[in-house]
Amino acid sequence: MVISRIEDLARTRGVDCEVILVGSAARGTWLSGDHDLDIFIGVSEGSSLLPALEIARCVSPKFEERYAEHAYVHAIFEGFELDIVPCYLVETASKILSAVDRTPFHNRYVSRKIKGLEDDVLLLKQFMKGIGVYGSELKVGGFSGYLAELLVIRYGSFLGVMEKAAIWRPGEMIDLEDHSSLDHEDPLVMVDPVDPGRNVAAALTLDKMFQFVAASRLFFEVPDLEFFFPSPIQPLSDQEILEHIAKRKSTLILLEFAAPDLVEDVVFPQLRKAEQSIRALFDRNCFLVLRSDADWHRGVSPELCDMGGSENSELCGVIRMLFELEVASLPRIERRVGPPVWAAEHAKKFVSSHLEPLSGPYVEDGQLVVEVARKFVEASELLRSQMTSLSLGRHLGPELRRGYKIYLGQEILEIRDLEFRVFMARYFSARQKVC
Repeated sequence: MVISRIEDLARTRGVDCEVILVGSAARGTWLSGDHDLDIFIGVSEGSSLLPALEIARCVSPKFEERYAEHAYVHAIFEGFELDIVPCYLVETASKILSAVDRTPFHNRYVSRKIKGLEDDVLLLKQFMKGIGVYGSELKVGGFSGYLAELLVIRYGSFLGVMEKAAIWRPGEMIDLEDHSSLDHEDPLVMVDPVDPGRNVAAALTLDKMFQFVAASRLFFEVPDLEFFFPSPIQPLSDQEILEHIAKRKSTLILLEFAAPDLVEDVVFPQLRKAEQSIRALFDRNCFLVLRSDADWHRGVSPELCDMGGSENSELCGVIRMLFELEVASLPRIERRVGPPVWAAEHAKKFVSSHLEPLSGPYVEDGQLVVEVARKFVEASELLRSQMTSLSLGRHLGPELRRGYKIYLGQEILEIRDLEFRVFMARYFSARQKVC
């Protein structure tokens, strides 16, 4: 239906193009319940992509324009989510002008090789989805559908993939066509059979790879339907959150601010870097971080809106960054160890930089020591004072400066939306199928 609509629009506008359904829907490896379709509008080399983009804008009134290497359209059409992508029809994958031009070659390669193995691909995808490693988007860092298909083609069946994956080591390399001469440093290397210079598994993180390895090993020992269809994680009640806090006896600090109006693959790399930046701030100041996590929730914080968050906060939701500290309060006094006494110049500089210590300088084990007043004794105080000077990313920093809120300990109970309560349930359990 949608293919015909695009073709009719192209004819009406006199646009010479080829409309191609790509991805799992085109290859019979589409997971039940998924409502995503990828449709490419291919035009000849040397022509403009703009007419194809204009057609994409007309497919449905419910659409938004997104941008990867070039613009494409994400639309809602009769209950399906469509990515309608203009591309160039090039002769070989080695002549692509942008990454999306490679996709029709993927489609043709897998369609030729996958015959009779569709059910094995579906089993593998559902297994990966069930254990939380399916999806190459940067939020997940897992296995793409194309990578799952290539694994089944390589090993011949779902169980064949599981058996081989159970003994993978970092740097595992798979080359279906034996035509790669490049070195890769990724945890898993799947040489793209249509473009030998590319690693299909480049987005796969070490942790997601070995979460899959461990689950594969465990599945052979104890096969269970739960691998494929785990019980949904239930949102935590106030009482359950309080019980977890009481058992852990740690301190939770949650930072919340409006999410920018951008796609996830732009936001999440910045979000992870921002998380590490704040962790480093705590660690530098002796507030030990046990663990942290971050996510993008579509619910809206009334407090954030009141503080002047982004105009789009109601549409884009909020960023939440959670830090669990082993130590959240420190004594006012801080001990600083300086250079050896015999390093005269360094010793002199050290003493001159601590002119009013609480104690010292004195010599201990041949080194100078002073005891000074710590500037920040509370982790939350440190975070508030340093917030605007932290490197939080090109798009996250401006949103945070418009307004943010810090929740300390039991104050997180003020956040009522279910997505956050599921996030907390997942954080506290941190249970994966590894043994």
